[in-house]
Amino acid sequence: MMRMAGFVSKAPKWSVTVHSGYEVVQLDGYKVEWNDVRKVTLVRPDQPRVESERSDGTRTLLILDGKGITTFDESAKVYAQASHPGSIDDAAVYFVGDLRMRLPLALLLVSRFPEELQQRVQSVEYVEKTMTLGAPADHIVGRTATVDFQLWIAEGDKPLPLRAVLTYKDARGQPQYRAQFSDWNFDIDPSDSLFTFTPPEGANKIPFVAALSRARSLWQRPAATKGVKQ
Repeated sequence: MMRMAGFVSKAPKWSVTVHSGYEVVQLDGYKVEWNDVRKVTLVRPDQPRVESERSDGTRTLLILDGKGITTFDESAKVYAQASHPGSIDDAAVYFVGDLRMRLPLALLLVSRFPEELQQRVQSVEYVEKTMTLGAPADHIVGRTATVDFQLWIAEGDKPLPLRAVLTYKDARGQPQYRAQFSDWNFDIDPSDSLFTFTPPEGANKIPFVAALSRARSLWQRPAATKGVKQ
């Protein structure tokens, strides 16, 4: 696990595709899984880009460029921007901690990934070696104060995460978040324009506080009052 964290955090640039599912517990007790796919592109020290498409077709974009944060909702044609100079670590802390926004697996982005694991993880156990993910991988389980997790980490000189399952054990119904990683690429050469947002024709700029409310709803669907609703 620590080799994986060190390898990812030290890589100067990379991209990956993440297919994920996250459960939302409804008021009547049903667990509903929503899905999305994200393309993450990162260039250290201060340029991550996250393109997301939700199961209902909603497409969103998050760009951090070392100077500020931009969020764009393609379906609603609205975007918001906030100034926040600094590294990816600084921006991620601000985005998740101060703005209370959701950024699944945000630890993968930060250079302090190994240190964060050392501080948070309380125990880890080895399960087995598995061959079902396209490459030999080590399956481990562990826990933090609030999350039980499973990780499948590729063997060899590139100890990359191939799959993750997080169980939020203190939340009602203990919902899970699941992620499958594919197309890891450490030889990317993205242009600066990839981290520059140019509003498309017809897009409207809105106050960031309004974008926060909209973006939260994109990451976690509201619970239904009767039956299962979106």
